[in-house]
This record gives sequence, structure tokens and C-alpha cells, in this order.
Amino acid sequence: MKKAVVILSGGLDSTTCMGYAKEAGYELYPITFNYGQRHKIELNNARAVAEHYGVSDRFRLVELGFLRDFGGSALTDDSIDVPKVGTDPVPDEAGEIPVTYVPGRNLLFLSIATSFAETVGAEAIYIGVNALDYSGYPDCRPEFIAKVEEVIAIATKIGVEGKPISIETPLISLTKADIVKEGMRMDVPYHLTTSCYNGEPEACGECDSCRLRLKGFAEAGMKDPIPYK
Repeated sequence: MKKAVVILSGGLDSTTCMGYAKEAGYELYPITFNYGQRHKIELNNARAVAEHYGVSDRFRLVELGFLRDFGGSALTDDSIDVPKVGTDPVPDEAGEIPVTYVPGRNLLFLSIATSFAETVGAEAIYIGVNALDYSGYPDCRPEFIAKVEEVIAIATKIGVEGKPISIETPLISLTKADIVKEGMRMDVPYHLTTSCYNGEPEACGECDSCRLRLKGFAEAGMKDPIPYK
């Protein structure tokens, strides 16, 4: 059976990727990263999603605490506040990269996921990047994914042997509403997910991630199943 590594955060997008990978017939190998994020609650969500798909035995949690030591992001540095409604414009309107961007995060995630994929014999890596309804992060763009895929092809044994690992980005050109609709079609367990940057049992509804998620559900004409303050 063909195998795929899924970079799983426990959020809406990555969990939708799990649904896509399963629908495509892949044996799922989820990998989650503890990078010192203030919303560590998502790690429990990722485990719950892996359990839902019956792949808890293949679930991997990788420690990347040094990203918190580096700081430089509202998600890893307690001295930087997570922006809320009224203080942080929607990124594509502001034309700026928000302070919730974590330097080098997806580059690290994909590098480590590549190692995992090559080890287990996976031919694909799924990642929930999106370049339409997203937070304006540079490591969510198609050109970034294309370049990393090129590097993987020349930097791995499997790539040199002519069987490169592909990076699958099924959400990259979808709106948040389309992502929600597709997830609901595939019975993705959104009730097990979280998107809030503040990492509390109830989502704040005010941070950029919550706002994008709520916008997606509203435009899809559906109710978000997770609790909000």
C-alpha cells in the first residue's frame, strides 16, 4: 500500500489534509511538531485526530523547542502579543507579514518530514499550506513548495534513485470556505481540531487564525463545531 506522511498540527487545514490523503488511498503516517508554541493544546488535538483515523501507532511527535529559544514570533515569544480584532488588519489588506509568522517553521517541518518519509518508504508528504485565504506567511506559497520539492529530489537517496518524494498541497488554491466544504464532504473530524493561537480550551474568536476559520465556516454556510468564548 502506498504511504504518505501528513504534517498534522491538529488544526483545520492539516486535518483536512489527512482526509485528502486517506481519500487518495494512502497509508497515513502523521507527524506533529512541538516547537514551543503557546498553543500547545493543538498537540493533544493532533493525537486525537490520529486516533480518529486509526493510526495512533504511526503518530510521531518531534520536539523542536529551540524555536521558542529563538523567539521572534508571537507564537513562540511571550513578550509579543497575539494580535486581535481591531489591532491587526487582515494580512492581504495590510500587505505585511504578521507577527504570528514563525521563522523557518515550514522549512524545518518539511525537512524533518522528508527524513520520516524516506525512513518509512513514503512517496508523498501532505502539508496544509494555503495561498488564498491565509495569514500571509512566505512559507505557504507555491514557489516555496516547488523549491523545497526540488531540493528533496537531489538531497535524498530515493530522489537520486529516480523516485522523488512529492509534496502534496491540496489546499493551496482553495478558499477557507472551500476547505471546510471539502472537509465536511470527507467527514473530517473538525470537532477534534483547534485553530486558536492562544491555546485555551475555548477558542478566542479574535486572533487571525480564529477569524479565518470562522470566516470559512460562515461562507460555507456551516457551523463550526468547536467552542468559542
